Amino acid sequence: MKLLIAIHHRFNLWTAPQWWVERLHQEFPQVTIVQLTDYERISEEITDADIVIGWSIRGEQIAAAKKLRWIHSTAAAVHALMSPELEAGDIVVTSARAVHGPVVAEHAMALVFAMAKRLRAAAKFQAQRHWAQQEIWDAAQRPRELRDSTMVIVGFGAIGTALAQLAKAIGMHVIAVREHPQKGSGVAAQTVGFDGLNQVLPKGDFVVLAAPVTSKTGNLMNAERLALLKRTAYLINVARGALIDEEALIHALNANQFAGAALDVVCQEPLPPHSPLWAMDNVFITPHTAGLAEKLWDRQYENFTENLRRFLAGKALLWTVDKHAGY
Repeated sequence: MKLLIAIHHRFNLWTAPQWWVERLHQEFPQVTIVQLTDYERISEEITDADIVIGWSIRGEQIAAAKKLRWIHSTAAAVHALMSPELEAGDIVVTSARAVHGPVVAEHAMALVFAMAKRLRAAAKFQAQRHWAQQEIWDAAQRPRELRDSTMVIVGFGAIGTALAQLAKAIGMHVIAVREHPQKGSGVAAQTVGFDGLNQVLPKGDFVVLAAPVTSKTGNLMNAERLALLKRTAYLINVARGALIDEEALIHALNANQFAGAALDVVCQEPLPPHSPLWAMDNVFITPHTAGLAEKLWDRQYENFTENLRRFLAGKALLWTVDKHAGY
């Protein structure tokens, strides 16, 4: 049985460390493991692979992989894998949403705190060596309490569920927006489908995007929906930049239609130096660091090997992806 590891990124944390592969060799000697350091030989190596670890495999490569039965993405998002060839076949896809969800939720909560407590402004004044207590209080958006405020979480998978628990723990009211509202949430005061998004957006003091990229969520936050936000609301995006119409966002922020945005993801990454978002006082940017954690690959190993044992034993896999839904 052959396992092909085809993950490579300019940011080294996204690439499997050497100890990870060596440990797989030791624990699963019956599996032949091939790790690629770039993408040049994927088409060659995938033809006889039974399992692939990767997040970006082209349709023609899927079609050439006659033995392939399982693709595991070390990312939570799997939109880069989706192709007609993958959807049409019986290859099982799993994701690392259980690895990334709680960590990204922590980052989302940190961004909520940062915006509510005006930490970006405080950091700016610190750089000027200025004790700006009065200026921060006199600003259009003052520091505020989170207790009894409302968080609208758009997307209620691993990230959204973990975030809702954090928000509820400090006394926030949570409204969940999810594809299948009949499943409920367990922690949200209200759960609606995406057809109810327009009705709940005006209720949110903090609107957090945690949904996958699908045909339904591209440019989900367009000009019309941005106009529905309270003037005092903050928009937080820890999902993907594609969920927001960035041109409409910039226009709305310039017009102070709502309080501000905290963005861990943007449409083009890295964010170009000429982007107006960099210089906006009502924008807080983190460079797609929501999923960063020292124990990331330890958790990746635990989750992948749990499924590998299941695969070798002919059992159903955990954290499977609905290939037609895209998540």
